[in-house]
Amino acid sequence: MDLEARSLQPNVKVVLLAKLREYKSDLNNLKSEHKRLASANSNQAARDDLLESGMADAMSVSANQRGRLMMSTERLNESSDRIKESRRTMLETEEHGVSILQDLHQQRQSLLHANDTVFLLLKVPYRLHLLTGKFEGKDEKEINEERRKKEQVKEIKMLF
Repeated sequence: MDLEARSLQPNVKVVLLAKLREYKSDLNNLKSEHKRLASANSNQAARDDLLESGMADAMSVSANQRGRLMMSTERLNESSDRIKESRRTMLETEEHGVSILQDLHQQRQSLLHANDTVFLLLKVPYRLHLLTGKFEGKDEKEINEERRKKEQVKEIKMLF
């Protein structure tokens, strides 16, 4: 086009060459803008590729973490259930222990009462002997033996 414009008449030639220079300038501007946009798009495409691969890695990591979290939660729930069961067993054992201690206390009271009753019954003939001079039943040796047993029983009571 440049050659054709130069071969024309001088008055038309000047106008056409000016337009031609203007078109060439516009073409160069458009080419540079196209290059800039193309490189930006390629950079964006590369960036998107990187992000997508990163997202895939993040998703697999996230799925892996979710699986571990679910397993940990399940183990925690199982441990909580075992603790609840152990607590229930402990409370039942404590109730049995309290019941046994109450029974033992009641048996101790019965034994103490029986011992006091036997001792009182043993004292009556001895006191009658002291009052009347007559002794029916046991002799002094047996009474002393019973007295010694009573003292042993008192010592045993003191231990409890």
